[in-house]
Amino acid sequence: MREKIFLCSICNINSGTCLQDCKFCSQSVQYKADIQRYKQKDIALIKEEAINARDNGALGFCLVTADKGLNDKIVAFVCQVAKEIQDVAPELRLIACNGTATLEQLLVLKEAGIKAYNHNLETSEAFYKEICTTHLWSERYETCQNVNKAGLVLIAGGIFGLGETQEDRVSMLNSLASLNPTSVPINFYHHNRALKLSPNTLEIDEALALIQLTRDKLPNAERIMVAGGRELMFGNRQSEIFEAGANSIVIGNYLTTSGREIKRDLEMLKSLSLDVATKVR
Repeated sequence: MREKIFLCSICNINSGTCLQDCKFCSQSVQYKADIQRYKQKDIALIKEEAINARDNGALGFCLVTADKGLNDKIVAFVCQVAKEIQDVAPELRLIACNGTATLEQLLVLKEAGIKAYNHNLETSEAFYKEICTTHLWSERYETCQNVNKAGLVLIAGGIFGLGETQEDRVSMLNSLASLNPTSVPINFYHHNRALKLSPNTLEIDEALALIQLTRDKLPNAERIMVAGGRELMFGNRQSEIFEAGANSIVIGNYLTTSGREIKRDLEMLKSLSLDVATKVR
């Protein structure tokens, strides 16, 4: 049976307010990157984005907040947004991506209609202290464990091109495999001049090999998703990610960077005779 490509769209419902020092993230207030910053996006606009995502073939719609983790206020807002989206686009699988979370918080989101939770390990445990000092890698891993305990679909991946070694990449993938995620979003570092990290020096062939390595290390994952940095990393060779093992992409814009026009992604899939998934397995 021919592979079907799962499309996902992300919505930055709270932008640029994070106090953490993750060196790869322009949403940290510490680096003063030139991005949009707001506490809460207008719910009417979020609903418009959800409808547009659905109409363009997305099955997943991810609600992202820029903070270390969940608190009562964020939980309440995500729940409100989730309930309102279900009124206008019930076909979407709602995903929350709100940082570290307790089991109790995740169960509240689940009750509100959230079906999946995305929390990335970002890199290996050993390298993590080089890119973040304000919280521990172990908190990320524990949150992923909590997602599994809550009975939510776990979406967990990481970022390549942060200055990590190949050993770090393998270590991260082994850690991800131990969590048994359903979907593994792979991001490629998109440099912002306000950030302290050096630009991503990965070559396209190296990046394609990392997608294949991710597939090899996580054979039980239903989806290997190429997410942030796709357009910048692969340029006019984006179609090759599917040969390397990807079967899911993010369409539309990312958190603080623009994505490719959705129509071009849909045309690419059509040219490759790849069907868009119309239901969640």
